[in-house]
Amino acid sequence: MKNINMLLLCFLLVWQVKAQQVPNSLNATLEGYKYPYEVKYFEAEMEGQKYKMAYMDVAPAKQVQNPQTVILLHGKNFMGAYWRQTIQFLSENGFRVIVPDQVGFGKSEKPEVYYTFHQLAQNMQQFLKQLGVQQVAVVGHSMGGMLATRFALMYPEMTRKLVLENPIGLEDYRLFVPYKSVQEQYQAEQKQTAQAIRNYHQTYYTSWKPAYDEWVQVPAAQINHTDYPKVAKASALTYAMIYQQPVVYEFEKVQAPTLVVIGQEDRTIVGKGYIQDKQKLQEYGQYPQLGKRTAEAIPNAQLVELQQVGHIPHLEATQEFHKELLRFLKQ
Repeated sequence: MKNINMLLLCFLLVWQVKAQQVPNSLNATLEGYKYPYEVKYFEAEMEGQKYKMAYMDVAPAKQVQNPQTVILLHGKNFMGAYWRQTIQFLSENGFRVIVPDQVGFGKSEKPEVYYTFHQLAQNMQQFLKQLGVQQVAVVGHSMGGMLATRFALMYPEMTRKLVLENPIGLEDYRLFVPYKSVQEQYQAEQKQTAQAIRNYHQTYYTSWKPAYDEWVQVPAAQINHTDYPKVAKASALTYAMIYQQPVVYEFEKVQAPTLVVIGQEDRTIVGKGYIQDKQKLQEYGQYPQLGKRTAEAIPNAQLVELQQVGHIPHLEATQEFHKELLRFLKQ
């Protein structure tokens, strides 16, 4: 019996690994790469055209009267799929969980348009309205934190709570990162390699685990596809959005109760590779100080500091992150 159980366990482990294998080549909208839940589409209007915005909408796993809705917003180098564990956790705890891929990312279309956080926030407001959602807890990681902040500023009546997980944009990159035009950034993106992606992703964590490979393999597979110039252009345009549209000066205007979760080992700076002055690398991207400053700036904010954790707490310290998230959402 023991041997049968062991064989069964091995089979399940092999099946899980196979289920998460990433194709060697992926197009601009990740066809052939399976998300953890059913993907649907919303037509977002930008510059007079409509573009497909992919999303997952996961119901509570247990029956709950009037379940609260949580929306999870991804970072720049990610897509909705990396919220897999958090979606499952929130669903099991009675929440409806909505996870969009912003236009320009993941399974969504990648038009060559002028990207703004205001436009992406408006897309979400219209999208949520279509789904019949009147109020939502907004959780944003990395770039998603900048977008979550903009959404909370634009739509305070819809934002029940705000969670910022190691958000970028806690300082104004224009003040110390050399400017690069969209064309220069596009050329840099076209030189991207799988190894360079891996090297960059390794800076997100205090130590590497095989579970993180998937988040390297997906963008690396896009390099091998003829669609890659389209992906590279969207990446360059959204880099410009982050660089040119800071939210740091507006934290004091956020009205929603806010949770700021900061992995203390994070030293992320958008455009870090363009900084020649090593002194600036010591001065900026210091998340322990940035987290405190941000929590002080937001009127109704709580700060959670996670020791020995890097840029992505929901992947690196999943249980701790989930515990704090659930506590805050249920307050």
